[in-house]
Amino acid sequence: MTQPPPPHAQTPLGRSAASSPLAPAPGLKKYFDNDADRRDRTREMFDAGAAGYDKAEWLTGLGVGPWYRRLILKNMGLEPGQAVLDVAIGTGLVAQEIQKLIQPGGELVGLDPSPGMLAEAKRKLDIEVIEGYAESIPLEDNRFDVLTMGYALRHVESLDAAFTEYLRVLKPGGQVCLMEISRPNSHIARFIAKIYISKIVPILARLLGEKKGVGRLWKYYWETIDTCIDSEAIMGSMRDAGFVDVRCDSRAGLFREYHGKKPRPSLSD
Repeated sequence: MTQPPPPHAQTPLGRSAASSPLAPAPGLKKYFDNDADRRDRTREMFDAGAAGYDKAEWLTGLGVGPWYRRLILKNMGLEPGQAVLDVAIGTGLVAQEIQKLIQPGGELVGLDPSPGMLAEAKRKLDIEVIEGYAESIPLEDNRFDVLTMGYALRHVESLDAAFTEYLRVLKPGGQVCLMEISRPNSHIARFIAKIYISKIVPILARLLGEKKGVGRLWKYYWETIDTCIDSEAIMGSMRDAGFVDVRCDSRAGLFREYHGKKPRPSLSD
């Protein structure tokens, strides 16, 4: 097995857009001051919100999340027998749809830094799960046909490190699909999205019996959406890592999917 690269050096918030998916923002200071603190604080938030995550996600997506995830995965051509790595598997919402499409004969592995999230995923799926980070994946080179990531790109520390790892674990010709929620361009739409995601969803989740952890996680969720760098910078980082045929599909001004492929060796190589 090829050993994964060591975790990248910890740096303060405010580093270059090529490195961080989050632009510098005063609002994030209430959660963490630097990357060393960021890992601990975000893991704690996701652990605390894991049990109520699915209900809050259902409220955020107005119940259409399963249909949307299934549509994206079908359109990218998932098929039986493929090997798939789902990075930031969370509670397994994307992984559930993947498993349906790659069986019989497929292999699905889930990666996530949150033990709480992994425990929820294991309740739904009998698959291999690994506690770890996108920037240093403890798996061998050239193993997977497809790599997916659902709504978690904003939470990595370094796009450059993560995309380099994604390329490494994919087979030549393999593809990546990164589903993400983006900040609406319209000021009115942005205001509505902010109020709904950071205020209304936590209140509804509490009324439905979920604990305080979901409210804090969803407020942080919006902060990362609002401060995420633009799609061109993300695609530029993907290309710099070595991905080809990179593109971003946008839906309803809020949802985006980033696609790319690992090049196949040329005949002269």
